[in-house]
Amino acid sequence: MSTMQYLMDGFITAFAWHNLLFAFFGVLIGTAVGVLPGIGPMSGVALLIPITSSITGGMSPDEAAVSSIILLAGVYYGAMYGGSTTSILLNTPGESSSVVTALDGYQMARQGRAGAALAIAAIGSFIAGIFSLIGLIFLAQPLSAVAVRFGPAEYFSLMILGLCAVSGLAGKSMTKAMIMTIFGLLLATIGMDNVSGVARFTFDIPVLYQGLEFLTVAVGLFALGEVFKTILERDSNDGTIAKINRILPTKQDMKDSGMPMIRSSVLGFFIGILPGAGATLASFFSYIMEKKLSKHPEKFGKGAIEGVAAPETANNAAAGGAMIPLLTLGIPGSGTTAILMGALIMYNVQPGPLLFEEHPGVAWGLIASMFIGNLMLLILNMPLVRVFAKIIETPTKYLIPGIVAISVFGVYAVQASVFDLMLLVGCGIAGYYLARNDFPLAPLVLGLVLGPMIENNMRRALTGSNGDFMIFLQKPLSLAFLVIAVLWITVPMLLKMRGKKVLVNEEG
Repeated sequence: MSTMQYLMDGFITAFAWHNLLFAFFGVLIGTAVGVLPGIGPMSGVALLIPITSSITGGMSPDEAAVSSIILLAGVYYGAMYGGSTTSILLNTPGESSSVVTALDGYQMARQGRAGAALAIAAIGSFIAGIFSLIGLIFLAQPLSAVAVRFGPAEYFSLMILGLCAVSGLAGKSMTKAMIMTIFGLLLATIGMDNVSGVARFTFDIPVLYQGLEFLTVAVGLFALGEVFKTILERDSNDGTIAKINRILPTKQDMKDSGMPMIRSSVLGFFIGILPGAGATLASFFSYIMEKKLSKHPEKFGKGAIEGVAAPETANNAAAGGAMIPLLTLGIPGSGTTAILMGALIMYNVQPGPLLFEEHPGVAWGLIASMFIGNLMLLILNMPLVRVFAKIIETPTKYLIPGIVAISVFGVYAVQASVFDLMLLVGCGIAGYYLARNDFPLAPLVLGLVLGPMIENNMRRALTGSNGDFMIFLQKPLSLAFLVIAVLWITVPMLLKMRGKKVLVNEEG
């Protein structure tokens, strides 16, 4: 079958009435998640995994997987858009990739042009979504075809590269990011060893024999961690919301932001493909690029429409780009895609080169649904700008019990285990203290997801080479991945030692 035939089948799957509903609720919840300061895409996606698994209970495994991933991916790119609303109206970024949008967006709002800024953010997000989808359609299968030829040694090295990429660019301190990566890998070793059947780090506690439930750790760290932060730091929203008058942008606004949107779509997409780079880095780079290319760089920071169009387009394009290594190589490039990967594995769908052969319905259904979801986002967000602005005013006293209830019910529903609830609270407390002390949480989640796969591939490679570790250096591709991984860690360290400021990704 050709790519176009697969894509048409994907659209048939995506246009099923229940999948249209999943896409709609995904982007709607995602926008709300992005709008609420503090609840980023990672928390939103982690919170909804148990809910989707209970809704799709009666479906076949592939149908359940595609419906769930359509909803969760909708939350992901919906949240990328939603973060711009608080940045523009309140000068409070909903998540880290919207920090740059606040620079010019809030200034525009103060000048009475909040509607135009929000509309340009919506249009930019739509253009970026469509561009990244076209890229996904044309790059997904060729990359999978290359990746199918990978042996265990290449896979091991590629996953090490994925870990180093996220660790090298996560948080403010590389040492802390590396500590969290190692901690995630250590947590992944808990349970029965797949090869020898030996119990590791279980301390004779029966519930630990099957290892730690990924979902419990993710929901605890992100969602409950955010709850503890809000309660303990009295973290509430005190900004004044700018008034929204005219919603549609003028012809001049469209003319000024046209080229920045196209350039930022391309830049954001390719940055998104890089493991570890993420949406935050894409929005920073696109803003810097537009300022350099502008004939009037002095306008930036004072309400330039290009300063809203570029970062908003770039962070959405990066969200689409991040799907490529996830679907084709099985390498999550960011914390959110690691959680999406964990969700797919829960449905026995292994992301990676064989995904397009073994589960074409899941892969192409997701790709097609992203086109529909982006269209829904545009239709939703233009008229509902004022409604989403009201969400910002949700009092904390209503928000916190809701998040706690969803977390507890969701985690308990997966295994009906009291131990999981204790682990959930423990992870919530740990998430709060770790985040408070600038320990990034994304590398821990990534280590937990990739750990078992790294170990299995390492063992398979060593079995084939009779225990000779040189196998990882003798295979050209494996060697290339390991060299890039080492450079990814050492180059920022050398730059820091020479006193240079290194721009880091804080997609938490």
